[in-house]
Amino acid sequence: MRLTSVASAVALGAAVAAAKELPKDERLGFEVYDSGAKMDEIMAIKLEHWQAELAAGAWNSSQWPRLGYTKCVNGVAEAIKGDPLNTFRCKNVDLYDFINHATLGSPMGQTDGSTGSSTWGWTDPKSGREFIASGMYQGTAFIEILPIGKMLHVGFLPCPAPLGQNALWKEIRPYKNYILIGSELVGHGIQIFDMTKLLSIDARKGPHTFSTSDVTGHFTDLPLGRTHNVVINQELGYGVAVGAAPRTDGCRAGLIFFDLTDPSKPTRLGCDGQDGYVHDAQCLVYRGPDTRYQGRDICYGYNEDTLTIYDVTNKTEPTIISRTSYEGASYTHQGWVLDVNNQEYLLLDDEYDEYDVVGPGTDGYPVTYIWDIRNLQSPKNTGLYKGTTRAIDHNQYVIDGLSYQSNYMAGLRVYDVSSIPADPTGGGVCEIAFFDIFPEDDSEPGGGAVEFSGTWASYAYFKSGFIFVNTIERGAFLVKITKREKCKAKSCNADNCLRALRSETNLAASQQFCGGFTKTYVADVAVVPAYAQKACTTNIISRVSSACSCLPAAATATAP
Repeated sequence: MRLTSVASAVALGAAVAAAKELPKDERLGFEVYDSGAKMDEIMAIKLEHWQAELAAGAWNSSQWPRLGYTKCVNGVAEAIKGDPLNTFRCKNVDLYDFINHATLGSPMGQTDGSTGSSTWGWTDPKSGREFIASGMYQGTAFIEILPIGKMLHVGFLPCPAPLGQNALWKEIRPYKNYILIGSELVGHGIQIFDMTKLLSIDARKGPHTFSTSDVTGHFTDLPLGRTHNVVINQELGYGVAVGAAPRTDGCRAGLIFFDLTDPSKPTRLGCDGQDGYVHDAQCLVYRGPDTRYQGRDICYGYNEDTLTIYDVTNKTEPTIISRTSYEGASYTHQGWVLDVNNQEYLLLDDEYDEYDVVGPGTDGYPVTYIWDIRNLQSPKNTGLYKGTTRAIDHNQYVIDGLSYQSNYMAGLRVYDVSSIPADPTGGGVCEIAFFDIFPEDDSEPGGGAVEFSGTWASYAYFKSGFIFVNTIERGAFLVKITKREKCKAKSCNADNCLRALRSETNLAASQQFCGGFTKTYVADVAVVPAYAQKACTTNIISRVSSACSCLPAAATATAP
């Protein structure tokens, strides 16, 4: 929708006055989300897209050769000289290694493909050796990250059940020296694998294939033996299965708690289905400013259409502290607190707003929503920041002020989010590094496509600095950030966007618009004046925000 400058000012005033956080839309929630209709819609789109890729041969990962160290030079890492499909856009990130899924134990079949999904790592506290568990179609690959920046395939754990079937994706999380592997494959359950088993394997003789009986424990007390995701509270020693279908079960695919005190005998502790399906969550002992909940066991739930915060101290009778939606909500997917030891803010990604063309995701640039959670009963959506390449944002994890986010076809993106406590609007956030693992869409408008291909997840917790990036189609990348840049002060170099706002014709209207725009963050592209939308054609909200900060202040009338 295009607006005149006057209408824009009116709409902007309403946007500034209205909160970006919203109450849950109960009717929409019941009909679209709680029923599973939205999830079914998204899965149908993904499966159709993936089947087309499979038919085109994109999932035959054996076509991708092993790649070695390649320095990022002038914005590209040319792993194979002259080959555009092995030349990767980058910033402050070098490529160290690449191995395709077929080599790692997930070969191409006649009717299926080799796909990658979630990943997590483990470091042996005694030797410092670093290992990865990489989720794939036929099972989970175990990889050692060598100090020289090479990956060594150590072992492979197949899917547990049913015999002969494979899991389209897996979610992997850690508990002490164990890795927990969940899947939506019916009967899969949650495998609990002891990573210390990898220490004695001589991988020079080839990777070791484990039996499904080699796991330490196997949690299967789920309605259908399946779960979308696994959440772990390391400190309190329990896990949570979330999204464990069906939604009609007593737990409603919400939070299902299980004890990990003895990983060989995981036992169910209780469940909570008060807000229905939970897609992902982070559960932590609360250490934040809200004194009412100090020391309580808090779960931050990403529940399709809301950020839902639970007090789960009592696993048999959890309570909902708050349930909040937001402007632009399409599919509340995942998030992470900014600081686990001072839980004041969290970041939230919505997996479908760019594809659904709603809210701040209308222009197809990935949106990350910033939440002030200093009052757990009344969280506030204070701001957002946007990616620099058109794509869909996926899983993200915050480490020492940096958010490592997987952006499907735009690859690994790293944002400096350390400024958020001082500026919760996101105005001080910047992208300091990236490695785009999907060259196929680089020529698209905005540098990328809004599709469900590319990278699923990454792991960036290793002390060595190596980052493991798992992709859906190709295989596993090992990369490393070369330097941590500071966010630069916003410059006022004139571009078409700024010129349009400060032109003689538009200046007065721009000053009126920007006066309200800069008082808060604005998520709706529709409130931007038509002339600004036309000039700031890509990543509109980010570009207009930058241009507004460069406008001269409106003259103040003085009395005669």
